[in-house]
Amino acid sequence: MGGRSADLLIVLAGVVVAAVAVAPIASHWLTNPPDQRLVDLEVYREGGRAVLRGAPLYDVLTQPPQFLPFTYPPFAAALAVPFTLLPWGAAQLVWTALIYAALVIVVRYSFRDLIRRAGRWSPVATGALVGAVAWMLPDRDQIRFGQVGLFLLAMCLADCCTRSPRWPRGVLVGLAVAIKLVPGVFLIYFLITGRFRAAGNAVMTAAGATLFGFMLLPSDSVDYWFGALLQGGDRTGAIDGTTNQAINGIVARIIPEGTAQTGVWLVLALVMACVGFLLARRATRTADLLAGDGPRTFAGTDHLPAADRPASYALLLAGVSITGLLSVLLSPVGWIHHFVWMIPVAGALVGDGRDTRRCLFGVATWFYFLWPLPWWGARMIGPEHGYVTEFFGRVIQDLFGLAAIASIFVLGRWLVDRAPHDDHPEGPSRKRVEVGTLTP
Repeated sequence: MGGRSADLLIVLAGVVVAAVAVAPIASHWLTNPPDQRLVDLEVYREGGRAVLRGAPLYDVLTQPPQFLPFTYPPFAAALAVPFTLLPWGAAQLVWTALIYAALVIVVRYSFRDLIRRAGRWSPVATGALVGAVAWMLPDRDQIRFGQVGLFLLAMCLADCCTRSPRWPRGVLVGLAVAIKLVPGVFLIYFLITGRFRAAGNAVMTAAGATLFGFMLLPSDSVDYWFGALLQGGDRTGAIDGTTNQAINGIVARIIPEGTAQTGVWLVLALVMACVGFLLARRATRTADLLAGDGPRTFAGTDHLPAADRPASYALLLAGVSITGLLSVLLSPVGWIHHFVWMIPVAGALVGDGRDTRRCLFGVATWFYFLWPLPWWGARMIGPEHGYVTEFFGRVIQDLFGLAAIASIFVLGRWLVDRAPHDDHPEGPSRKRVEVGTLTP
């Protein structure tokens, strides 16, 4: 009985550590001026209201001064309906709590083996890691805007990294694609890494959810798939804005709008896709080779041997993280808050925390994304600055996108070459985490 009480106190301590760390972020943005508070959540709510009253989904705009349109598939609007039934204040609190719950799941997957080394104190380790990554700029912006990025990240990590899921692997990725199209890169990931059943499940789930959207909102579905989807920057925002750190945004800040800009972007995106997916496949296949064959019996719908050992899991996570970064870099718009994928990047680098050099790389990644570097660069651009200052300002303005590109090569080359030499199998006395619905 005393042991259980002590374990409960440790869990509570972990919750307190995380809560103390994230409280300043949440309180700051939840007390922001009303017209600047969780503006993307208001977009979702407006979409839900349009569904309830039968208004054209892609004609609605949020209240001034934002005037933001709904840019997601109709299925996402249907999911937003429950939040329209809550008062605005309650919806903000519930949404923020759910974002942080998703962050806990992301941290548990991203730093799985490091957390396990804490043993009984793993809840405190989890709380400390949640508090640390919550201060990364992309994660702070998730709260600022009330975004869905951490939900999609948690779904993709759970689908790709769970040892033995209770659900058919691929279903969560399929749902993520139905909510927002950019996780569709994981369909390619499943195919190139030989996870064909997961790819099939993802496609069927995404197709089923999309068909549900057509049945529920036929006119809006036609408007989206044959209209709003093709409008691109006209609905999502300025392509050349600082916050767009995708390859398209970097190119748009250098080359004026036109055929040349589009051509350069498509060529660079194609090269990045080819290289990125090759490195994602390299990391994942190396993880599969390191892991060997899995057990013949398991509790879930399938078993992922690469999730069994620290070294192979780190490489599995690296392959998934590379794919996630590609979802941001290859998209026409990849906002700063989309770089929540740097959390599993840091986790893959750190691994179980036994390799000092890898830990330094992981901590450096975390530290790098604490600061609004692109905005610092934007302030160095303008007629009041000289050519040299503006040149460096342009470079600094693109540092998040450039760091994402560099991370793909670090994970796919350096980490893959290094990880097989530092494997530390779990000791027989170490308690294994049981499989479950959201167990890494």
